[in-house]
Amino acid sequence: MTPTPTIQLQSTLTCPACGFVKTETMPTDACQWFYECQGCHVVLKPKPGDCCVFCFYADLPCPSMQIARLGCC
Repeated sequence: MTPTPTIQLQSTLTCPACGFVKTETMPTDACQWFYECQGCHVVLKPKPGDCCVFCFYADLPCPSMQIARLGCC
């Protein structure tokens, strides 16, 4: 039997305005549409076609997209 892949909840966001990097815990019950950079206070928003800020500005997509990419459910 194949082991069940683990959904990662920690993702590292990078601000495109100032380069500030921070690892955050992604919500599992909703998409996060806005994120205020702690370095320069720019409010990040998802780009068209992305469901949340993690799917565009982070090193890992949100849990919903991770599940969709696994093809489960």
